[in-house]
Amino acid sequence: MGYIEGHSRDQMLLLPASVNDDVSADNPVRFIAAFIDDLDLGELGFDRSRPKRTGRPGYDPADLLKLYLYGYLNRVRSSRCLAAETARNLEVIWLLGGLRPDFRTIADFRKTNRAAFKPLFRSFVLLCRRLDLFGRELVAVDGTRLKAVNSRKRNFTRQKLAGWIKLADERIEEYLARLDLADRAEAEAEGAARRAAALEAKIARMRKRRELHSAMLADLVASGESQLSLTDPDARGMATSPKVGVGYNAQVAVDARHKLIVEQYVTNSGSDLGFLAQTASAAREILGVEQIDAVADKGYYKGEDIATCEDVGVVPYVVRPQRGPGINEGYFAKSEFRYDADEDCYTCPGGQRLDPYTRSQKPNGHVTIRYANMRACGTCALKPQCASGTRRSIDRWEGEAVLERMAERLAARPDITDRRRETVEHPFGTIKQWMNQGAFLMRGLANVNAEFSLTALAYNLRRAINILGIPALLGAVRA
Repeated sequence: MGYIEGHSRDQMLLLPASVNDDVSADNPVRFIAAFIDDLDLGELGFDRSRPKRTGRPGYDPADLLKLYLYGYLNRVRSSRCLAAETARNLEVIWLLGGLRPDFRTIADFRKTNRAAFKPLFRSFVLLCRRLDLFGRELVAVDGTRLKAVNSRKRNFTRQKLAGWIKLADERIEEYLARLDLADRAEAEAEGAARRAAALEAKIARMRKRRELHSAMLADLVASGESQLSLTDPDARGMATSPKVGVGYNAQVAVDARHKLIVEQYVTNSGSDLGFLAQTASAAREILGVEQIDAVADKGYYKGEDIATCEDVGVVPYVVRPQRGPGINEGYFAKSEFRYDADEDCYTCPGGQRLDPYTRSQKPNGHVTIRYANMRACGTCALKPQCASGTRRSIDRWEGEAVLERMAERLAARPDITDRRRETVEHPFGTIKQWMNQGAFLMRGLANVNAEFSLTALAYNLRRAINILGIPALLGAVRA
């Protein structure tokens, strides 16, 4: 019995094969084409959305956008790889109608239209909202660090530059001392001269490097920035993520129902502090609800930001981190001191009353009141478990009632932190592992924001396909 055989490559066909016959009805490219064709690209901000009357015709932005969306959906992001797909991938040939733009055209399109990819992402979020894919009750907010096109060696802090300058001074001093010894070595005149020439070359190179680092330090101090990155000026060292090294912090708000990303953006801050209200509020607006619950990890615990959440229709759930030297020493935690709002005082674990005695205000307006009872601490039997000094004091932010209300909500919903983990880690794991997008290809904060918008859109599209299927998505676009 023989094998199943294909057509001979030299066989002539009476009618050419139709590419449309090779693209099934439930192929994702059919939805990509319908979705992009249904959009008003000019309204979203894409350049050349209307062809010019004069000059050489250019590529339709819709075609290049289809190519990028297909690429990110199928883990192909490089402009060179996308250009190769246009000549060998049957799905891409169908999608672009046989067009073959070169890699420079493809790359320039993403860079030129970087500001339009965020509105494009929101357009798909609105489509998902129309399809009732969001629960619109709870969002999980979190950030993840992604690598930038900048190595650790080309990222500098003031401390690092000062260390390099100090090391250069020490080396120059050492080389000069060795040069003096070589000059005094008259017995071996020929060898000494050779060593002296080598030392002089080293001193020249070290002085040149010192001058470069000194100039970089002066520029860094003048700019007021904390870091200087040479390859990607906007990238920053991520101290909390040593595997990332130098990169960016991608913030997302994920709806708990189907783990779809509602809001996303990229920042170069190494910390998540201060981003909860901004992210959750934007998610609430695009979901079209008056109020929404938002849960985040301890990295978002900032009093002013949590208070802002309540002002913008967000009900926050953030576990309070146990900070301070007293916690490390095993002393009583602040939560073990009961506050009486009517009396404006604390009651310590020993039953003593702590009254306010100082009030301080930081330059950013953060007002703190300190409570203590020096007389009671002096004779308290529990003092070894409470403090190492003469007294124990408790600092209270003037708006701490907001944090106490949040603590009560957390106590009533102890499972919400587990929901946060299973909700927000799903897109991060998918993006970094399955989609293999743990690093950016472009440089600059505006460009990486455009990249991540495409990544989040591709993730949402894959989730929607898995949940509803292509026919249902096509029906929603054509409706």
